[in-house]
Amino acid sequence: MYRYIVTRLLLAIPTLIGAAALVFILTRLIPGDVCVIRMGSGGSHVNQAAVDACRVSLGLNDPLPLQFVQFLWNYFTFDFGTSMWSGNPVVTEIGKRLPVSLQIAVMATLIAVLIAIPLGTISALKENTWLDHVVRVVAIAGIATPSFWLGIMSLVLVLDITYWTTGKAWMPPIDYAPFWKDPLHNLTVVMLPAITVGYRYSAVTMRLTRSAMLEVLREDYIRTARAKGLLEKIIINRHALKNALLPVVTLVGIEFAFLIGGLVVTEQVFNINGIGRLFVQAVQNQDNVLTQALVMLVVSIFVVANLVVDVLYAWLDPRIRYS
Repeated sequence: MYRYIVTRLLLAIPTLIGAAALVFILTRLIPGDVCVIRMGSGGSHVNQAAVDACRVSLGLNDPLPLQFVQFLWNYFTFDFGTSMWSGNPVVTEIGKRLPVSLQIAVMATLIAVLIAIPLGTISALKENTWLDHVVRVVAIAGIATPSFWLGIMSLVLVLDITYWTTGKAWMPPIDYAPFWKDPLHNLTVVMLPAITVGYRYSAVTMRLTRSAMLEVLREDYIRTARAKGLLEKIIINRHALKNALLPVVTLVGIEFAFLIGGLVVTEQVFNINGIGRLFVQAVQNQDNVLTQALVMLVVSIFVVANLVVDVLYAWLDPRIRYS
C-alpha cells in the first residue's frame, strides 16, 4: 500500500511541471502589458520610463526560459511572489479568499454524498418502482437546473420567508468569519451557496450511484452470494455497494477539485469574495503572477484529489494496489 502511494506521489511531479509550463505559456500569450495598465489607461499618456522600471521590477525583461525556471522554483518553494496589480503578496491575496471557497466546496461535497449515495442505492434496489421514479425525477431536475438560477431563487425565498415572519428585511452578511470564531455568522454566509451547489452535485452523483449499483447487482458474484443464503444487508454493504462506489469516488474527487475554482457564478450571486471571483479579477487586471498562482493552486488541488481517489480505489479494491 505504501509503495502504491509513493508511486502515485512521484507521478504527480511531472504532472505539475507540465501544467506549470502550460500555464506559463498561456499567460504570456494574453495580449496587453500589465505595466501599461498599472500606470494608467490608454497607454498614450503613460511615462515610458515608469513602464520600463515596472517591467524590470517584475522581471518581465528576463528571457522566458529564465522566467519559467524562476516561476517553477517559486512554486515548489511556496513563494508565489507579489501581485502585479495590488502590490500585495499573492499568498496574502489567496489566503483571504481560499477558506470560504474551500468551506463551500467541502460542505457541498458532504451534502452531495449524504444525499446521493443513499438515494442512488435505494433507487437501484427499488428499480422501476414509484420510489425509483421519484429519485430519478429529483436527480434529473438537479442536473437540468442551472446553479445560478437555483441560487437566486433560494436567496429570494429565504428573504421572503424572513420578511413575512419577522417583518424586517434581511440580507446574508458579506464578510466571512471562520466557523470556530462565529459559527452562526459563518453558516449564514456559506450555507445557502453550499446547498445550492450541493444539490446539483448530488444529482449527478445520484445518477451515477444508481447506474453503478444496477450494474453490480447483475454480476455473477451477487447471484452467488444470494444463492449461498447470505443476508441481503450483507450482500449490499459488503459486496455490491463497495464495488459500485469505485466510479462514484472518481466523480466526487473531480467535482470537489472543480468546485474550488468553479464557483465564479455562485460567488457572484451570493456576493462572496472567494477564489472564483479573485480569478476573474486577476484575469481582468492582467495580473499574470496572481493568475499563474491561482491556476497552479487549482491544478495542485486536482492532483491531490486524484491521489486521494487512487488511495480510496486501492482501499475499496485491493487488486489495484498489486497491479
